[in-house]
Amino acid sequence: MTKISHVRELIRSFGMNDNQRFFSVATAIACDARAAGKETVASQVEEAVKYAEAEIRKTKGNFTPIGLPITLSSELQGLVSGSASDMRLTDLIVDDNLQGKIARFLREHRERDRLRRAGLEVRRKVLMSGPPGTGKGMTAAVIAGELGLPLYKIRLDGVISKFLGETGGKLRLIFEAIKKSPGVYFFDEVDALAASRKSDDVGEARRMLNSLLVMLEEDQSDSIILAATNHPGLLDDAIFRRFDAAFHFGLPTDDNIRRVIQRSVGGCTFSEVDWDNVVAAGNGLSQAELLIAVGDAARTAVLDHNCVVSEDLLLHSLRDRQEAGASKF
Repeated sequence: MTKISHVRELIRSFGMNDNQRFFSVATAIACDARAAGKETVASQVEEAVKYAEAEIRKTKGNFTPIGLPITLSSELQGLVSGSASDMRLTDLIVDDNLQGKIARFLREHRERDRLRRAGLEVRRKVLMSGPPGTGKGMTAAVIAGELGLPLYKIRLDGVISKFLGETGGKLRLIFEAIKKSPGVYFFDEVDALAASRKSDDVGEARRMLNSLLVMLEEDQSDSIILAATNHPGLLDDAIFRRFDAAFHFGLPTDDNIRRVIQRSVGGCTFSEVDWDNVVAAGNGLSQAELLIAVGDAARTAVLDHNCVVSEDLLLHSLRDRQEAGASKF
């Protein structure tokens, strides 16, 4: 059952013409319904949210996140890339437990004044782990989009240097920007910066890790810092203590495999599909791999089958993707 607080917030946001808040609360209602096992209700609310957002974009075009356009100082060129995000929590397909954690994190930031009045601080530093293609980068975009903040991606190829002390200097520039320009800052493949000191005795690597640890510890900004790794076992133990939340991403469940596929065929339709067969063919693939496979099937459907996606098309594309993954080993 929808919480009375949600109903109250919906009415308030409507009266204040606060579209961002209205849709955030609607998304929370969908999450609560799914957590309660009411999948049909959750899906109906999510579809209504998507439709309403699309209509508002067409008529008002007012879903550009705050703090934009993105501008970067010359010092940050090559170190950071900035972008706007219109991603929403309803765009993210992960297991219910993780979606609930992300929804709670978003709620903390929307109600941070309430927490601070109680003497509590919001969590701002999140370590995300899991296999490649399971939604870590998309989650960074969702958090930025939901909170109306610019998304800044740290370009590690520009940050990491073989020259003595240079990496630390570049990190210092980034953390100065984190303090001065509130946003969502995303360090992908953070293990390149924070590998265990036990596994690498190279002096510059140790200095790089120590610099990152100190800057994370000292950071008191209003920005959100997200770090992602495909290999948590490579991280130095000390890095875990610098983050106040952890999100673990796994491969899609059977239900989520079906949801990813059904959302990913564009304007095409499905012919008769035995979803048990299709889901079985997709088991073991990441969300990113599923999107590639289904996109291939949809393109074939458009070109050769009047935009009708059959079971055979899906099975063929999914098996091709499975074979492509197996060929790596």
